[in-house]
Amino acid sequence: MRDAVIVDAVRTAVGKRGGSLARTHSASLAAHVLVALADRTGLEPALVDDVVWGCGSAVGMQAGCIARGAVLAAGWPESVPGVTVDRQCGSSQQAVHQAAAGVVSGQYDIAVAGGVEVMSAVPLGANRLDGSCGEPYGPDVWNRYDGVRFHQGVGAQMIADEYGITRTEMDQHGFDSHARAAAAQDEGRFVGQIAPIKVTGEDERVYVFDADEGVRRSTTMEALARLGPAFGEGGTITAGNASQISDGAAALLITTSELARAYGWTPMARIHTAVVAGTDPVTMLKGPIPATAKALRRSGLSLRDIGVYEINEAFASVSLAWTRATGADYARMNPLGGAMAIGHPIGGSGARIMTTMVHHMHDNGIRYGLQSMCEGGGMANATILELL
Repeated sequence: MRDAVIVDAVRTAVGKRGGSLARTHSASLAAHVLVALADRTGLEPALVDDVVWGCGSAVGMQAGCIARGAVLAAGWPESVPGVTVDRQCGSSQQAVHQAAAGVVSGQYDIAVAGGVEVMSAVPLGANRLDGSCGEPYGPDVWNRYDGVRFHQGVGAQMIADEYGITRTEMDQHGFDSHARAAAAQDEGRFVGQIAPIKVTGEDERVYVFDADEGVRRSTTMEALARLGPAFGEGGTITAGNASQISDGAAALLITTSELARAYGWTPMARIHTAVVAGTDPVTMLKGPIPATAKALRRSGLSLRDIGVYEINEAFASVSLAWTRATGADYARMNPLGGAMAIGHPIGGSGARIMTTMVHHMHDNGIRYGLQSMCEGGGMANATILELL
């Protein structure tokens, strides 16, 4: 039976809003990691059956099938196709799932999965236009939920209230995320997964961008406590315990074990289990809880078997609710920091997180890793990787 393995995974450093990547076209940023992936592995691009690419806001410079734009911008042969996937924040994790499924089924021999988002140039929600083309979901959905309009920030607050997660706990999680990411940078843990990129600043100076710039080394619990609520008076969700608006891209090379041997590649990990789950779209962000349960059930593993968990820090309440519901060890979750520190370039986040996780597993001999992330509309992907 065919399997699906990750040969290599690479990402850009993540840029903060208005930062180093803000002036880079999304197709060029995506092309950068495609070229880096080919250079690192010796991949002949003409062998790629498909580029499966996540993007959360396919409008403006991210419209017109950004996957195809990335292939062409990379200078890859015109024979290489691309397809763009939108599962909101989980778009590039879903891209990995679809690429792996294509490889296992025999539709693909070699696929590249990944994603990109330049939120500095294409703001969150930009693809909803001004309502002149209608609005998402529509009256039948709103009627089903008694006119409640879905909002991720409000949902995150509802989750905090439901699980009794305090402002102090969420601020501590945010503080830990920055501290862990800063330590990882200092120890060089990201160096092997980041493809440095030349960028031009506002002063027209060209420099090399190679380190996640959202990490706030000087943050303190006192500073976090001074931040006001982001979603209504009296709320506990703030800019300090929520993910950052960011720019970035990541890519993974996926094939079978047999073909990897034939091409002289040593795979990093096997895609052991891949699932998706749905949940209440009003609270919206609890999906990682049922998705994790589904992945463990399908895999035959228990949470005790998993050495590292990457649970996207869309909001601190989401990842903390996940630990409470699952009983997971907080120390094993996002050990190198998460989206509150590194950033959350929507369509590229799933691939960025998986790149970080697979390199961490490889560097530390961790047999199993689990990744899950909440997604707009009340969904979540969960993926279990097995070290090879």
